[in-house]
Amino acid sequence: MSEALIVRHCSPTLAGLKTANMFNYTYRDKAELTESIRSVNIMLKDKGVRMIPLRISDGRALIYVYRPERLEADLKCPLSGSILASCGYDGGSVSRLIKGLMERLVGSEEFPHEIGLFLGYPPEDVRCFMCDRNSGCRCVGCWRAYNNEKEAEKTFARFRKCTDVYCRKLREGYSLTRLTVAKA
Repeated sequence: MSEALIVRHCSPTLAGLKTANMFNYTYRDKAELTESIRSVNIMLKDKGVRMIPLRISDGRALIYVYRPERLEADLKCPLSGSILASCGYDGGSVSRLIKGLMERLVGSEEFPHEIGLFLGYPPEDVRCFMCDRNSGCRCVGCWRAYNNEKEAEKTFARFRKCTDVYCRKLREGYSLTRLTVAKA
């Protein structure tokens, strides 16, 4: 797995601006996938970033790059807990909630919309999307914003700029480790 692929899809998480990102990765064999993930986790462990496959099938993996401490704080929000409970999650640790998400990804034909909570999207926007995704959307970027349009647009711009800067820095020779901000 190339550093360029990770930086292109996960810069806001690497920079500490966002809880998580995910991307699809095509792999040759499972051993190569496992070794790539293990290698990245060793590099980024001390920075507070973790990588796991959420779903693996037919030579493709849905890769999740996240900051566990930040995810835990996000999921403690009462609205997040309520949304997850309504989707059948039974609470518990972040690991247990991620396991529930993995099960929903494998067992569902439709992409589980609560995944926005695992990506750090505002719970109010996740709830609105789940209730009626076509009504009341004010702007679209990483997610559909239904509530605080101006703040969402600022966030989308900040994420785009971060990705542009990180991609440029990688081309200039910065390593993935150097680009990843340590946990606070």
